[in-house]
Amino acid sequence: MSNNSNIAASRATGCVKAGEVIVPDIVYAGVDDAEMQLFESQYHTPDGMCYNSYVILDQKVAIMDTTDQRTVERWLQNVAQVLQDRQPDYLVVHHLEPDHSSGIAAAMEAYPQLQIVCSAKAAQMLPLYIENQDICSRITTVKEGDTLSLGSHVLHFVAAPMVHWPEVLVSYDEASKVLFSADGFGKFGVMGADPDDWACEARRYYFNICGKYGQPVSTLLKKAAALDIQHILPLHGPVLEGDMLAEAVRLYTIWAAYDVETEGVFIAHASAHGNTARAAQKLAEILAAKGCPKVAIADLCRDDMAEAVEDAFRFGRVVLCANSYDASVFPPMHDFLHHLQQKAYQRRRVALVENGSWAPSAAKTMRAILETMKQVEIVEPVVTLRGRLKDSDIPQLEALAEAIIA
Repeated sequence: MSNNSNIAASRATGCVKAGEVIVPDIVYAGVDDAEMQLFESQYHTPDGMCYNSYVILDQKVAIMDTTDQRTVERWLQNVAQVLQDRQPDYLVVHHLEPDHSSGIAAAMEAYPQLQIVCSAKAAQMLPLYIENQDICSRITTVKEGDTLSLGSHVLHFVAAPMVHWPEVLVSYDEASKVLFSADGFGKFGVMGADPDDWACEARRYYFNICGKYGQPVSTLLKKAAALDIQHILPLHGPVLEGDMLAEAVRLYTIWAAYDVETEGVFIAHASAHGNTARAAQKLAEILAAKGCPKVAIADLCRDDMAEAVEDAFRFGRVVLCANSYDASVFPPMHDFLHHLQQKAYQRRRVALVENGSWAPSAAKTMRAILETMKQVEIVEPVVTLRGRLKDSDIPQLEALAEAIIA
């Protein structure tokens, strides 16, 4: 078991290893999967992924969540290492998504007296993931306001439906001032990946996984504000403490409200032959020359789509540049707009630049999709290019830049 120096080291970076103490009586049992390069089969994770699980060692013992199917054996070994000769009483399931719950069946088999603690909705859903086991007699359901006493540690359950599944709970331990936050405050990457740059991958994680559910996240933040929280233990990413915790809460408050985090302009372009891309780059230069505080640009044909979605939410002003295609818009732009629709994109100013040789159609298509979104203002004028950017087109881009930064 780790001593106080281990606790201090954990707090210094937010990153811990299996068997290390988070706070007295709460030990990390999670698993890194450095080879996980495509999380949920859609999000690039060059730094891998961590699946966090914790064990509370008190008069009674509670395991907090399990792991992904790829890492169940390693997780069981970590749990056994933490338990030593003790038998766990409870397995608390905050979230039933398979990347956090694939070890439930293995845990039930390894520890026959183990009782599953979860929400009523999770209890209904468990048979979808666990077959050929008598699980009903081993489930205890809890709801908001319920508690689970382990001795000196008492878990207080808080409902967090649609953050980001309907069955989600979080739990708070008053003795250690710890919030077990489920997918809230998570990030991409293994436990030790860039501990000092939490926001970058946490932002990409939030907007692509939880982004649609800003109102439920805001509701959970209000509930959490009433608690004395000194440590947040998410299911992905580092332990959040001190300044790191305060910054995470500040950013989540912005993100959940769909507020603007960074002043500036984000330009996303989809260009079949490079002509539209050159126009986007020229517009970025014009914006910078006019004093725009920050201009970010993404190639939707080549850059990470999840990162483009992140930047669309990060900035308050966005420019979409795309060539026409089959009387519509170039597919990478259509795909990007579909992603924004799915994530409840809203409260932004969006400018349009289209390119078409004989029948420009991109702007009409983009506008029609944007008009389905909440409080999205189309910035005029819409710029239409014919084939490639010409000197005679520059005044149009200048006028659009003025309108964007007005």
